[in-house]
Amino acid sequence: MIFSHKNRSAVARRLALALVQGCATGALAIGIAAPAHAQESNASLRGQITGGATQVAAVREDTGVRRSVAIDANGRYNFASLAAGAYRLEVTTPDGVLSTDTFQLSVAQNAVLNFDVGELAAPAEDGAEDSPEEAPADGDVILVTGDRIRTLEGGEVGINISQRLIEQIPQTNRNFLAFADLAPGVQFIDNFGGDRRLQGGAQNGNSVNVFIDGVSQKDYVLRGGITGQDSTQGNPFPQAAIGEYRVISSNYKAEFDQVSSVAVTAITKSGTNEFHGSGFIDFTNEKLRAARPIEIFGTNPLGKTESRDLQYGGTLGGPIIRDKLFFFGTYEGKEIVTPRDVTPGLDLAPSDFPSQYQGEFGSRSEIFNENLYFGKLDFTPNSADVFQVSLKYRDEDGEDFSSGNAAYSTRTVTSVKEWRGLARWEHTSDNFINDFKVTYEDVTWNPRPFLLEPRNVFRAVIFEDDTRREDTILQTGGGRSFQDKGQDGWQISNDFTWTGFDRHTIKAGVKAKWVTLNSTEQNSFNPQYTFNTSYNPDDPDNLNSGPFNDQIPYELNFSSVAPGTDITLNSKTFQFGIYIQDDWDVTDRLTLNLGVRWDFERTPDFLNYVHDPARVAAVQPDNYPNLVNANYDINDFISTGTEREVFYGAIQPRIGFSYWLDPDGQFVLFGGYGRSYDRNQFDFVQQELVQGAAFGRTFQFQNAGDPRGECTASPTCVPFDPIYLTEAGRQQLIDGAPPGAGGELRFIDNDLKLPYSDQFSLGVRSTFDLINLEVGYSHIASRDGFGYLLGNRRPDGSFFPDEGNAQSPFGFPPSPYGAILIGTNGINTDADSAYLKFGKRYTPQSPWSIDATYTFTLAEENRRFGEFFSLDFPSFDDYPVIRSRGVRKHRFVMAGTVDLPLNFTLGSKFQIASPAYEQAFISVDGDPDSRDIVAVERDSNGDLWGFRQFDLSLTKYFDIGLINDDTRIWVRADVLNVFNDRNYNGFNAVTGERDFNNLSTDGFPRTLKVSAGFEF
Repeated sequence: MIFSHKNRSAVARRLALALVQGCATGALAIGIAAPAHAQESNASLRGQITGGATQVAAVREDTGVRRSVAIDANGRYNFASLAAGAYRLEVTTPDGVLSTDTFQLSVAQNAVLNFDVGELAAPAEDGAEDSPEEAPADGDVILVTGDRIRTLEGGEVGINISQRLIEQIPQTNRNFLAFADLAPGVQFIDNFGGDRRLQGGAQNGNSVNVFIDGVSQKDYVLRGGITGQDSTQGNPFPQAAIGEYRVISSNYKAEFDQVSSVAVTAITKSGTNEFHGSGFIDFTNEKLRAARPIEIFGTNPLGKTESRDLQYGGTLGGPIIRDKLFFFGTYEGKEIVTPRDVTPGLDLAPSDFPSQYQGEFGSRSEIFNENLYFGKLDFTPNSADVFQVSLKYRDEDGEDFSSGNAAYSTRTVTSVKEWRGLARWEHTSDNFINDFKVTYEDVTWNPRPFLLEPRNVFRAVIFEDDTRREDTILQTGGGRSFQDKGQDGWQISNDFTWTGFDRHTIKAGVKAKWVTLNSTEQNSFNPQYTFNTSYNPDDPDNLNSGPFNDQIPYELNFSSVAPGTDITLNSKTFQFGIYIQDDWDVTDRLTLNLGVRWDFERTPDFLNYVHDPARVAAVQPDNYPNLVNANYDINDFISTGTEREVFYGAIQPRIGFSYWLDPDGQFVLFGGYGRSYDRNQFDFVQQELVQGAAFGRTFQFQNAGDPRGECTASPTCVPFDPIYLTEAGRQQLIDGAPPGAGGELRFIDNDLKLPYSDQFSLGVRSTFDLINLEVGYSHIASRDGFGYLLGNRRPDGSFFPDEGNAQSPFGFPPSPYGAILIGTNGINTDADSAYLKFGKRYTPQSPWSIDATYTFTLAEENRRFGEFFSLDFPSFDDYPVIRSRGVRKHRFVMAGTVDLPLNFTLGSKFQIASPAYEQAFISVDGDPDSRDIVAVERDSNGDLWGFRQFDLSLTKYFDIGLINDDTRIWVRADVLNVFNDRNYNGFNAVTGERDFNNLSTDGFPRTLKVSAGFEF
């Protein structure tokens, strides 16, 4: 979402919007009459042919699809858009048609291939990617092997993930993004039974974007970056449908939008002129894994808890009309049972609790199921046109239950439903290509409580060595979250590529999207009672002197829906983006990539929002003089429907270069700079838009002697009565208090900006036959991330007291409300990375591959990684800039494959990283009433490395030749975490030393996964 406050008149706003929409309509209309696939997914191939050629055609091996282009007077040719795959070139000369051998083009590759038609055929050289194909009957064969191709990546920092890597590298969950961490500065977080997420640099997962067949999968509402990835063990797309993909960690071209960290562009498989199919089944359970530390050393070890991971699926593709119409379809399903652990807080033992609660502790099983479907049709009626239609459906349900002190009854039931459709027409002419796309999406995410009953939170106070410790020790009852969120709508886009100017490939694109952002939220759905279990009503002065207190709570929080209001929000949003990109071959050795894009977004529900007058009055000086001397003006956050305007300033230059240091391009100097704007998550914005309809109410109970119940008598602070444990009692509290009493106030900056990142890269790449080396540096500065600050102030306008404990002013809310939260921009990160990348390409003649990346990163942030509620200081400027908690300084990832005798294939992946950082408040200069935040590197009990995992896979193929020559069955074993490294993640936040009472870990215990399948 793009919002900002600009001093334009309403008439100017309407004229600007009408002009943009008119330009969009006109550009799209031209696209229909005229379409180039953006470099988001297709490859390009250009070069120079000497020796008298007049025309060149690129022929795709598996479908026979041909593309022809003319050769200019200087011998130059340019295929601006070719689907990734295996090709050969057919070159027309006065003596006839000559054909090259087969070579491979990868997704989003900008390839250069120069040769002389006088280089006539000989047997393939060692290291050739494939043996030469048969030449046409009227021609000879030119020797052009894969090592002759050079790739111009400009300033991009990234890596290509091939189909071989996807198939052979060991993995846990069939999530095709699991290999993205081979790119410098990229992490794929994958823990045993946990959510999977992708992140880059020092930014969180919300800033990534994935493009499949050139279409963005961005989630505008929820976290995770792409739709369906908020709180799920599921996968965004069936892995069996992914052909290959490219990961770009910085400095992408102007085609990429709605991303400020990692961009992933993937292509799906298509049918070919031969029928091919496959099927698979993966399985593992608790008998095939090592015990987790908590199952051995926990306070109540009972052996291994049930776990199971069953995955299965298949594909089928082939011709409907040979050389013309093809189909491809796939299905993948999974059934997962994951152990979760309920453990007491404050390091207590289950025996420390009354007997009725002791059974709540121990391990439980969380259930998850997913079904993924994908189908695709490709139609090529002639050599100039390609039509494509595809459809994806995702259906998952299960439970969300995190290990901790919450009982199994508190779990949440989850559901994700997602439809995505694409219709595309690509038209090729002599000097232009046009790609026109229409897409549709409908995504819903719906968590809800398993039990509809009150939640009980039990807290305790204990004393150890004169140290007072207080924390939650157990939670029982129902869950709290009820949400139904998602997005649905249509997109029309057009990408046009012009090759008519010598040495220039000019691409321009336009996109218009009409999407509805949907949100229903009632996060305090079940009421929550909080108890001080140490409180003794018969002897209030002595904590822990009585029985376990579970009868008299000191606080009640619940959600109430105001009569006549609707808590469902359906916000209609219009998005528009346009770009132009010029890949300019300045000389035979210097290429410049010059691009710029511009985006804007209009969300009327936010722009035209009018705050409730009662809420506005509550924060004005007459009612709340605390803000008179505050460090911010509350009126900058109050909207009457006219203050907020669309942000039109999202201009994003993208500049890159490649310079061949030698004539053959074996050594290439590269670099680039780019700015990229992302979106503000609608999930944050909707919290302001629906306030007053459903909001949390907090009431405190006065209990004599209980410090937790000490509050000034008011409509939200009353003596406890057992009737308040009932629904009737809760309604009585509402009726006895002013409207909104105890509820939060949300105000968002009228001049809300758009988060963005500035990216810089510089390095050298080299190619020696099948070996690629790269050394480089990148700097990514992200700015204007969104967060909520505490708006409460003390009577003199200060945030902290003049003396005493430096506490936030929660106890000074505006009457009758509970707190002020103000949303604004201000979360910043910086990541400086130096990296070394090594790769050896697989070929049938040299049947092994390796990809290895070492990244050294110094990352800083002014807010704890992944946290958006910043309630400890008065502004983001007051937060110190310290080492990022989400980024490790050293990280090395290596993946390799090798074909062995007897039809065996071995795959492996190794990850090792230095310890993460912890962030904590500390006392300054020994003053217990002061505060500061520091970052300390975790001390893994003397171990230099903080994370380590080595995985292996071994596959045996059996050729059976029943259906065709390619028919075979296979069996496979994956061993994850071969050495059973225990990557503990429980550490003292002040010292950074390992907390030996915390037995949770990152990664996986040693696990054997067995698989079997067939393919033909």
